[in-house]
Amino acid sequence: MMSDRLSLLQIAALTAYSIGMAGGQILFKLAALRSMPSRSLAERALDLIQNGYFLAALVLYSVLSVLWVWILSVTPLSRAYPFVALAFVLTPLLGGLLFDEAISIRLLGGMALILCGLFLVTT
Repeated sequence: MMSDRLSLLQIAALTAYSIGMAGGQILFKLAALRSMPSRSLAERALDLIQNGYFLAALVLYSVLSVLWVWILSVTPLSRAYPFVALAFVLTPLLGGLLFDEAISIRLLGGMALILCGLFLVTT
């Protein structure tokens, strides 16, 4: 039977997974910024499969999928999945930092609540 308490290794792996998920979203945003919405769907699809940011995101998500399967082999899903919410905090912060996207007080409050919930789940 697995312990109810997460080990430091589990927390580190789950945190790395969430950071990777946020990084993948940043790569997808960079790919989107290089796309031309005025082009046809077929042209946009062709451009996308030639877009380095998009391909990097796919590779990253492939690696993260393998990591996630390993995490689930040593961590109950009910304990691991809440860590995905950490990406919901990191991604908007990175969006604000890298793309000058607005970060409102309400967004910060929501992120604080997510972190509080994650703390409750991990303790």
